[in-house]
Amino acid sequence: MIRISLDLMGGDFGPQVVIPGAAKALDRHPDISFVLYGLKEQCDPVLAKFPKLKEKSIFHDCELAVAMDEKPSQALRRGRYISTMWRSIEAVKTGDADVAVSAGNTGALMAMAKFCLRTMANIERPAIAAIWPTLKGESIVLDVGATIGADAQQLMDFALMGGAMARALFEVERPTVGLLNVGVEEMKGQEEVKEAGRLLREANIDSLEYSGFVEGNDLGKGTVDVVVTEGFSGNIALKTAEGTAKQIGEYLRAAMSRTLLARIGYLFAKSAFDMLREKLDPSKVNGGVFLGLNGIVIKSHGGANAEGIAAAIEVGYDMAKNGLNQKIENDLKKYHAKRLPPMGPEAA
Repeated sequence: MIRISLDLMGGDFGPQVVIPGAAKALDRHPDISFVLYGLKEQCDPVLAKFPKLKEKSIFHDCELAVAMDEKPSQALRRGRYISTMWRSIEAVKTGDADVAVSAGNTGALMAMAKFCLRTMANIERPAIAAIWPTLKGESIVLDVGATIGADAQQLMDFALMGGAMARALFEVERPTVGLLNVGVEEMKGQEEVKEAGRLLREANIDSLEYSGFVEGNDLGKGTVDVVVTEGFSGNIALKTAEGTAKQIGEYLRAAMSRTLLARIGYLFAKSAFDMLREKLDPSKVNGGVFLGLNGIVIKSHGGANAEGIAAAIEVGYDMAKNGLNQKIENDLKKYHAKRLPPMGPEAA
């Protein structure tokens, strides 16, 4: 049984969408149980519509919900110990849940997760990893917005964590990893990126295969299983991809309704357009994973519908079921053991 703590008040629509999303996830994964955190008056009427979910859940009434526009520092001061967001994360710390899921304020969620769970040993900064649809299937991109900027060692840590996530999610024994850069040539890019490339080449890590630099157009191609970058460029890439997907959808919708001939053509090609719509639907790949913490936290898009919430819950389910954090810890231990100077008479 995978136990998921769920912030019912997070996102733009709160329990009206989060609860139906949880019900969808439960239908697809009967081995899930939920620990729900919400404001009782708002959640009870919605939860009553889903008796199967209610039966597989423990509900906790909380004092407040963190607002979507609340500053992280303010949310931490006001909501520590008593908010739906904090208590859903705390459930992971206390062992009452295997993973926490929230569609709430990203900055507040990261601040609370770092404060409550703390970062793993040898990890200076956590990262948010996104699942990215590609021509070959899916890949992982990190960091997509946890922190701005990263030095070479932090990018190296991101590569290790992303590789572990790829093994947990895609069941690939040795995932390929690339560093996002302005070109594939070794002399191009910022010094931090070039230094991170050197570290990855020289580390010769058993759990991943370093494939060198990749460019922006490689994200959609699926050139590698894991793309590593810092949070500023990663977040821009993510928002650009989301905006482009919506733009293409609007173009197609307008083109297909412009003339009678176009509408007739759409009827003949409907199955192909349905497949394209499925590929472009952001709810299908919803769920950013906070990596580098002593516990698994999943961030759902704030505007996600019930299907998107279910997708985020399923990402958390997969991460917990496949031992994401244990894989990260093992990889970090192996890497840092190699970096330690030799001990004994030989070192003298």
